[in-house]
Amino acid sequence: MNRQRGIMQSAPGALLLSLLLTLSFASRAAAISPIPGTSPAPPSGRWRDVSLDDYRTHLNQLVTLTDACAKARDLKTCDPLLVGPDDRVPLSNGANATHRLIRYGWLRILFSRAEEPDQAQEAPSKKAEADPSLPQIAPPPTSKLLADARKRLAGDLMQANAAGTTSSDHAAERATMAQVLAGRDFRDLEQLSVRDSMMEKVGNWLNHLLENVARLRARSAWVGRALVWGFILVVCVALVWALLQLERRWRVRLLPEQRTPAPESPSARNWQLWLEDARRAAAASMWREAIHFLYWAAISRLESRRLWPSDRARTPREYLGLLTQEDPRRARLAALTGSFELVWYGGRAAAESDYRRAEEITTALIEGGSGGGSGTGTGVGGRSGIATEGGRA
Repeated sequence: MNRQRGIMQSAPGALLLSLLLTLSFASRAAAISPIPGTSPAPPSGRWRDVSLDDYRTHLNQLVTLTDACAKARDLKTCDPLLVGPDDRVPLSNGANATHRLIRYGWLRILFSRAEEPDQAQEAPSKKAEADPSLPQIAPPPTSKLLADARKRLAGDLMQANAAGTTSSDHAAERATMAQVLAGRDFRDLEQLSVRDSMMEKVGNWLNHLLENVARLRARSAWVGRALVWGFILVVCVALVWALLQLERRWRVRLLPEQRTPAPESPSARNWQLWLEDARRAAAASMWREAIHFLYWAAISRLESRRLWPSDRARTPREYLGLLTQEDPRRARLAALTGSFELVWYGGRAAAESDYRRAEEITTALIEGGSGGGSGTGTGVGGRSGIATEGGRA
Protein backbone atom coordinates (compact mmCIF):
# COMPACT_ATOMS: atom_id res chain seq x y z
CA MET A 1 0.00 0.00 0.00
CA ASN A 2 2.78 2.40 0.79
CA ARG A 3 4.46 1.53 -2.50
CA GLN A 4 1.28 2.21 -4.47
CA ARG A 5 0.76 5.48 -2.62
CA GLY A 6 4.33 6.60 -3.61
CA ILE A 7 3.69 5.81 -7.23
CA MET A 8 0.45 7.76 -7.21
CA GLN A 9 2.16 10.71 -5.58
CA SER A 10 5.00 10.74 -8.17
CA ALA A 11 2.71 10.55 -11.19
CA PRO A 12 1.68 14.24 -11.14
CA GLY A 13 5.32 15.23 -10.85
CA ALA A 14 6.25 13.18 -13.92
CA LEU A 15 3.40 14.69 -15.91
CA LEU A 16 4.48 18.15 -14.91
CA LEU A 17 8.07 17.43 -15.95
CA SER A 18 6.94 16.11 -19.38
CA LEU A 19 4.84 19.20 -19.97
CA LEU A 20 7.74 21.52 -19.16
CA LEU A 21 10.06 19.66 -21.55
CA THR A 22 7.48 19.85 -24.34
CA LEU A 23 7.04 23.61 -23.92
CA SER A 24 10.83 24.08 -23.88
CA PHE A 25 11.33 22.29 -27.20
CA ALA A 26 8.42 24.15 -28.77
CA SER A 27 9.85 27.55 -27.78
CA ARG A 28 13.29 26.49 -29.05
CA ALA A 29 11.87 25.47 -32.43
CA ALA A 30 9.99 28.76 -32.69
CA ALA A 31 13.15 30.73 -31.96
CA ILE A 32 15.13 29.00 -34.73
CA SER A 33 14.48 30.34 -38.22
CA PRO A 34 16.89 30.76 -41.26
CA ILE A 35 16.51 34.54 -41.40
CA PRO A 36 14.75 36.35 -38.54
CA GLY A 37 11.79 38.44 -39.49
CA THR A 38 11.20 36.66 -42.83
CA SER A 39 9.42 33.49 -43.84
CA PRO A 40 10.93 32.50 -47.21
CA ALA A 41 10.03 29.35 -49.07
CA PRO A 42 12.28 26.46 -48.10
CA PRO A 43 15.19 26.20 -50.58
CA SER A 44 15.93 23.05 -52.55
CA GLY A 45 19.26 22.20 -50.96
CA ARG A 46 21.71 24.32 -48.99
CA TRP A 47 21.38 27.40 -51.21
CA ARG A 48 18.62 29.55 -52.67
CA ASP A 49 18.25 31.92 -55.64
CA VAL A 50 17.97 35.51 -54.47
CA SER A 51 17.99 38.92 -56.06
CA LEU A 52 20.61 41.54 -55.36
CA ASP A 53 18.26 43.33 -52.94
CA ASP A 54 17.57 40.09 -51.07
CA TYR A 55 21.30 39.48 -50.87
CA ARG A 56 21.85 42.91 -49.31
CA THR A 57 19.06 42.25 -46.81
CA HIS A 58 20.61 38.92 -45.87
CA LEU A 59 24.00 40.55 -45.33
CA ASN A 60 22.45 43.18 -43.05
CA GLN A 61 20.81 40.44 -41.00
CA LEU A 62 24.07 38.49 -40.78
CA VAL A 63 25.87 41.60 -39.53
CA THR A 64 23.20 42.00 -36.85
CA LEU A 65 23.45 38.31 -35.90
CA THR A 66 27.24 38.52 -35.65
CA ASP A 67 27.05 41.54 -33.35
CA ALA A 68 24.49 39.77 -31.16
CA CYS A 69 26.57 36.58 -30.99
CA ALA A 70 29.71 38.54 -30.11
CA LYS A 71 27.88 40.15 -27.17
CA ALA A 72 25.88 37.20 -25.77
CA ARG A 73 28.05 34.17 -26.63
CA ASP A 74 25.28 31.67 -25.79
CA LEU A 75 23.48 28.84 -27.57
CA LYS A 76 20.45 30.92 -28.52
CA THR A 77 22.17 33.86 -30.27
CA CYS A 78 25.10 31.82 -31.70
CA ASP A 79 23.03 29.03 -33.20
CA PRO A 80 24.50 28.12 -36.68
CA LEU A 81 20.97 27.58 -38.06
CA LEU A 82 20.35 31.32 -37.74
CA VAL A 83 22.78 31.97 -40.61
CA GLY A 84 20.36 30.48 -43.13
CA PRO A 85 21.12 28.89 -46.52
CA ASP A 86 23.73 30.06 -48.98
CA ASP A 87 22.80 32.69 -51.59
CA ARG A 88 23.02 32.33 -55.38
CA VAL A 89 23.19 35.90 -56.67
CA PRO A 90 22.88 37.00 -60.35
CA LEU A 91 25.81 39.05 -61.64
CA SER A 92 23.68 41.08 -64.08
CA ASN A 93 20.07 41.95 -64.77
CA GLY A 94 19.61 39.85 -67.92
CA ALA A 95 17.47 36.77 -68.25
CA ASN A 96 20.49 34.55 -68.89
CA ALA A 97 22.68 36.20 -66.28
CA THR A 98 25.54 34.28 -64.71
CA HIS A 99 25.04 33.46 -61.04
CA ARG A 100 27.55 33.41 -58.21
CA LEU A 101 27.14 31.16 -55.17
CA ILE A 102 27.88 32.92 -51.86
CA ARG A 103 28.66 30.36 -49.17
CA TYR A 104 28.32 30.92 -45.41
CA GLY A 105 29.76 27.67 -44.12
CA TRP A 106 32.64 29.55 -42.52
CA LEU A 107 30.18 31.66 -40.52
CA ARG A 108 28.23 28.62 -39.33
CA ILE A 109 31.43 27.00 -38.05
CA LEU A 110 32.39 30.24 -36.30
CA PHE A 111 28.95 30.46 -34.64
CA SER A 112 29.26 26.89 -33.38
CA ARG A 113 32.63 27.73 -31.83
CA ALA A 114 31.27 30.96 -30.36
CA GLU A 115 28.89 28.97 -28.18
CA GLU A 116 31.85 28.23 -25.87
CA PRO A 117 33.87 30.88 -24.03
CA ASP A 118 37.38 31.77 -25.17
CA GLN A 119 39.01 30.26 -22.05
CA ALA A 120 37.67 26.79 -22.85
CA GLN A 121 38.99 26.96 -26.40
CA GLU A 122 42.43 28.05 -25.29
CA ALA A 123 43.05 24.91 -23.18
CA PRO A 124 46.39 23.26 -24.03
CA SER A 125 46.27 20.26 -26.29
CA LYS A 126 47.46 16.79 -25.30
CA LYS A 127 50.20 16.82 -27.95
CA ALA A 128 51.64 20.05 -26.56
CA GLU A 129 51.57 18.61 -23.05
CA ALA A 130 53.34 15.44 -24.20
CA ASP A 131 56.11 17.32 -26.02
CA PRO A 132 56.90 20.72 -24.45
CA SER A 133 59.62 21.33 -27.07
CA LEU A 134 57.05 21.92 -29.81
CA PRO A 135 56.42 25.59 -30.62
CA GLN A 136 53.27 26.89 -28.96
CA ILE A 137 51.12 28.66 -31.57
CA ALA A 138 48.03 30.03 -29.89
CA PRO A 139 44.96 30.23 -32.19
CA PRO A 140 43.17 33.57 -32.33
CA PRO A 141 40.32 33.89 -29.84
CA THR A 142 36.78 33.53 -31.06
CA SER A 143 35.97 37.10 -30.11
CA LYS A 144 38.57 38.34 -32.57
CA LEU A 145 37.27 35.97 -35.26
CA LEU A 146 33.77 37.32 -34.73
CA ALA A 147 35.06 40.88 -35.14
CA ASP A 148 36.85 39.85 -38.36
CA ALA A 149 33.67 38.15 -39.58
CA ARG A 150 31.70 41.35 -39.04
CA LYS A 151 34.28 43.32 -41.07
CA ARG A 152 34.08 40.77 -43.85
CA LEU A 153 30.28 40.90 -43.98
CA ALA A 154 30.37 44.70 -43.91
CA GLY A 155 32.85 44.69 -46.81
CA ASP A 156 30.62 42.32 -48.80
CA LEU A 157 27.69 44.64 -48.14
CA MET A 158 29.65 47.64 -49.44
CA GLN A 159 30.52 45.75 -52.61
CA ALA A 160 26.87 44.74 -53.10
CA ASN A 161 25.76 48.35 -52.69
CA ALA A 162 28.43 49.56 -55.13
CA ALA A 163 27.41 46.97 -57.73
CA GLY A 164 24.03 48.63 -58.15
CA THR A 165 25.47 52.08 -58.82
CA THR A 166 28.31 51.12 -61.20
CA SER A 167 27.75 52.44 -64.72
CA SER A 168 28.24 50.00 -67.55
CA ASP A 169 29.29 52.44 -70.25
CA HIS A 170 32.44 53.64 -68.43
CA ALA A 171 31.98 57.14 -69.83
CA ALA A 172 34.15 58.74 -67.15
CA GLU A 173 36.99 56.29 -67.80
CA ARG A 174 36.81 56.90 -71.55
CA ALA A 175 36.87 60.67 -71.07
CA THR A 176 39.92 60.42 -68.80
CA MET A 177 41.72 58.15 -71.27
CA ALA A 178 40.94 60.48 -74.18
CA GLN A 179 42.31 63.42 -72.18
CA VAL A 180 45.51 61.54 -71.40
CA LEU A 181 46.03 60.41 -75.01
CA ALA A 182 45.52 63.97 -76.23
CA GLY A 183 48.58 65.11 -74.29
CA ARG A 184 51.95 66.02 -75.78
CA ASP A 185 53.58 62.73 -74.84
CA PHE A 186 51.15 60.72 -76.97
CA ARG A 187 50.76 63.14 -79.87
CA ASP A 188 53.10 61.31 -82.28
CA LEU A 189 51.85 57.80 -81.58
CA GLU A 190 50.73 55.78 -84.60
CA GLN A 191 49.11 52.40 -84.90
CA LEU A 192 51.50 49.60 -85.73
CA SER A 193 51.36 48.37 -89.30
CA VAL A 194 51.23 44.71 -90.27
CA ARG A 195 54.89 44.83 -91.27
CA ASP A 196 55.94 46.26 -87.89
CA SER A 197 53.93 43.60 -86.08
CA MET A 198 55.51 40.83 -88.13
CA MET A 199 59.01 42.21 -87.59
CA GLU A 200 58.37 42.41 -83.85
CA LYS A 201 57.20 38.78 -83.81
CA VAL A 202 60.29 37.68 -85.76
CA GLY A 203 62.54 39.61 -83.37
CA ASN A 204 60.86 38.07 -80.34
CA TRP A 205 61.20 34.61 -81.88
CA LEU A 206 64.92 35.15 -82.55
CA ASN A 207 65.47 36.38 -79.00
CA HIS A 208 63.65 33.36 -77.61
CA LEU A 209 65.68 31.05 -79.87
CA LEU A 210 68.97 32.58 -78.77
CA GLU A 211 67.96 32.33 -75.11
CA ASN A 212 67.19 28.64 -75.55
CA VAL A 213 70.53 28.14 -77.30
CA ALA A 214 72.32 29.84 -74.41
CA ARG A 215 70.58 27.54 -71.90
CA LEU A 216 71.37 24.47 -74.00
CA ARG A 217 74.96 25.56 -74.33
CA ALA A 218 75.25 25.77 -70.56
CA ARG A 219 74.09 22.14 -70.26
CA SER A 220 75.82 20.60 -73.31
CA ALA A 221 78.63 22.72 -74.67
CA TRP A 222 79.01 20.91 -78.00
CA VAL A 223 75.27 21.12 -78.86
CA GLY A 224 75.14 24.83 -78.16
CA ARG A 225 78.32 25.43 -80.14
CA ALA A 226 76.96 23.46 -83.11
CA LEU A 227 73.71 25.46 -83.11
CA VAL A 228 75.56 28.79 -82.94
CA TRP A 229 77.92 27.91 -85.79
CA GLY A 230 75.04 26.47 -87.81
CA PHE A 231 73.12 29.73 -87.43
CA ILE A 232 76.19 31.71 -88.51
CA LEU A 233 76.63 29.41 -91.53
CA VAL A 234 73.02 29.93 -92.61
CA VAL A 235 73.41 33.71 -92.37
CA CYS A 236 76.61 33.60 -94.42
CA VAL A 237 74.99 31.45 -97.13
CA ALA A 238 72.06 33.84 -97.31
CA LEU A 239 74.39 36.83 -97.67
CA VAL A 240 76.38 35.10 -100.43
CA TRP A 241 73.20 34.24 -102.29
CA ALA A 242 71.95 37.83 -102.02
CA LEU A 243 75.29 39.18 -103.30
CA LEU A 244 75.19 36.78 -106.26
CA GLN A 245 71.71 37.98 -107.14
CA LEU A 246 72.84 41.60 -106.99
CA GLU A 247 75.88 40.84 -109.09
CA ARG A 248 73.71 39.06 -111.65
CA ARG A 249 71.43 42.07 -111.95
CA TRP A 250 74.23 44.59 -112.26
CA ARG A 251 76.91 42.64 -114.09
CA VAL A 252 75.99 44.17 -117.47
CA ARG A 253 76.92 47.65 -116.23
CA LEU A 254 80.29 46.41 -115.01
CA LEU A 255 81.37 44.97 -118.38
CA PRO A 256 83.98 46.95 -120.36
CA GLU A 257 82.74 48.95 -123.29
CA GLN A 258 82.99 47.14 -126.65
CA ARG A 259 84.09 49.21 -129.59
CA THR A 260 82.58 46.90 -132.21
CA PRO A 261 79.75 44.40 -131.84
CA ALA A 262 80.45 40.69 -131.97
CA PRO A 263 80.16 39.09 -135.41
CA GLU A 264 76.70 37.76 -136.31
CA SER A 265 75.17 39.44 -133.25
CA PRO A 266 71.93 41.44 -133.76
CA SER A 267 73.74 44.75 -133.36
CA ALA A 268 76.31 43.77 -136.03
CA ARG A 269 73.62 44.71 -138.49
CA ASN A 270 72.29 48.25 -138.17
CA TRP A 271 68.84 48.41 -136.56
CA GLN A 272 67.69 50.72 -139.40
CA LEU A 273 68.28 47.91 -141.88
CA TRP A 274 66.11 45.62 -139.74
CA LEU A 275 63.37 48.27 -139.96
CA GLU A 276 63.70 48.50 -143.75
CA ASP A 277 63.24 44.73 -143.99
CA ALA A 278 60.17 44.97 -141.77
CA ARG A 279 58.62 47.66 -143.99
CA ARG A 280 59.20 45.65 -147.14
CA ALA A 281 57.72 42.51 -145.58
CA ALA A 282 54.69 44.48 -144.38
CA ALA A 283 54.18 45.97 -147.84
CA ALA A 284 54.09 42.41 -149.19
CA SER A 285 51.60 41.38 -146.42
CA MET A 286 54.19 39.02 -144.96
CA TRP A 287 53.16 39.77 -141.37
CA ARG A 288 55.08 36.90 -139.78
CA GLU A 289 58.40 38.00 -141.32
CA ALA A 290 57.62 41.65 -140.61
CA ILE A 291 57.18 40.94 -136.85
CA HIS A 292 60.40 38.92 -136.92
CA PHE A 293 62.33 41.89 -138.37
CA LEU A 294 60.71 44.33 -135.91
CA TYR A 295 61.83 42.23 -132.94
CA TRP A 296 65.45 42.08 -134.07
CA ALA A 297 65.38 45.80 -134.88
CA ALA A 298 64.47 46.49 -131.23
CA ILE A 299 67.15 44.07 -129.96
CA SER A 300 69.77 45.61 -132.26
CA ARG A 301 68.88 49.13 -131.12
CA LEU A 302 69.04 48.25 -127.39
CA GLU A 303 72.29 46.36 -127.89
CA SER A 304 73.83 49.19 -129.88
CA ARG A 305 73.18 51.43 -126.85
CA ARG A 306 75.40 48.99 -124.86
CA LEU A 307 72.55 47.92 -122.63
CA TRP A 308 74.20 44.48 -122.68
CA PRO A 309 77.26 42.97 -124.36
CA SER A 310 76.69 41.64 -127.87
CA ASP A 311 76.34 37.87 -128.21
CA ARG A 312 74.92 35.90 -131.13
CA ALA A 313 74.01 32.85 -129.04
CA ARG A 314 71.33 34.39 -126.84
CA THR A 315 67.68 33.38 -126.98
CA PRO A 316 64.79 35.90 -126.78
CA ARG A 317 64.09 34.93 -123.17
CA GLU A 318 67.76 35.48 -122.26
CA TYR A 319 67.60 38.97 -123.74
CA LEU A 320 64.53 39.65 -121.63
CA GLY A 321 66.31 38.35 -118.52
CA LEU A 322 69.12 40.90 -118.96
CA LEU A 323 66.74 43.73 -118.12
CA THR A 324 66.11 44.30 -114.42
CA GLN A 325 62.61 44.35 -112.96
CA GLU A 326 62.88 48.07 -112.31
CA ASP A 327 63.72 48.88 -115.97
CA PRO A 328 60.65 50.53 -117.60
CA ARG A 329 61.55 48.92 -120.96
CA ARG A 330 61.15 45.39 -119.60
CA ALA A 331 57.35 45.35 -119.90
CA ARG A 332 57.45 46.46 -123.56
CA LEU A 333 60.20 44.00 -124.45
CA ALA A 334 58.27 41.21 -122.72
CA ALA A 335 55.16 41.99 -124.81
CA LEU A 336 57.18 42.13 -128.04
CA THR A 337 58.99 38.90 -127.16
CA GLY A 338 55.71 37.10 -126.52
CA SER A 339 54.21 38.24 -129.82
CA PHE A 340 57.38 37.28 -131.71
CA GLU A 341 57.57 33.81 -130.12
CA LEU A 342 53.91 33.05 -130.87
CA VAL A 343 54.10 33.84 -134.56
CA TRP A 344 57.70 32.76 -135.26
CA TYR A 345 58.21 29.72 -133.03
CA GLY A 346 54.60 28.87 -132.12
CA GLY A 347 53.36 28.73 -135.69
CA ARG A 348 50.38 31.00 -135.13
CA ALA A 349 49.19 32.89 -138.17
CA ALA A 350 49.97 36.60 -137.95
CA ALA A 351 47.59 39.37 -139.01
CA GLU A 352 48.03 43.03 -139.77
CA SER A 353 46.77 43.95 -136.28
CA ASP A 354 49.58 41.88 -134.76
CA TYR A 355 52.08 43.75 -136.86
CA ARG A 356 50.64 47.16 -135.89
CA ARG A 357 50.90 46.31 -132.15
CA ALA A 358 54.47 45.08 -132.60
CA GLU A 359 55.30 48.23 -134.55
CA GLU A 360 54.03 50.46 -131.70
CA ILE A 361 56.06 48.53 -129.11
CA THR A 362 59.19 48.65 -131.26
CA THR A 363 58.77 52.40 -131.75
CA ALA A 364 58.53 52.93 -127.99
CA LEU A 365 61.59 50.76 -127.34
CA ILE A 366 63.69 52.53 -129.96
CA GLU A 367 62.64 55.96 -128.70
CA GLY A 368 63.49 54.98 -125.17
CA GLY A 369 66.85 53.57 -126.20
CA SER A 370 67.90 56.59 -128.25
CA GLY A 371 68.57 58.67 -125.09
CA GLY A 372 68.69 62.41 -125.26
CA GLY A 373 70.79 62.69 -128.42
CA SER A 374 67.97 62.29 -130.89
CA GLY A 375 64.39 63.35 -131.39
CA THR A 376 61.32 61.96 -133.07
CA GLY A 377 60.51 62.49 -136.73
CA THR A 378 59.29 60.32 -139.58
CA GLY A 379 59.30 56.73 -138.55
CA VAL A 380 58.66 53.09 -138.99
CA GLY A 381 56.66 52.23 -142.04
CA GLY A 382 56.22 55.98 -142.70
CA ARG A 383 53.56 56.30 -139.91
CA SER A 384 55.12 57.01 -136.50
CA GLY A 385 58.65 57.99 -137.19
CA ILE A 386 61.98 57.74 -135.37
CA ALA A 387 64.79 60.21 -136.00
CA THR A 388 68.09 58.38 -136.28
CA GLU A 389 71.61 59.43 -135.58
CA GLY A 390 72.94 58.75 -139.03
CA GLY A 391 70.00 59.18 -141.38
CA ARG A 392 66.29 58.61 -141.82
CA ALA A 393 64.37 55.47 -140.88
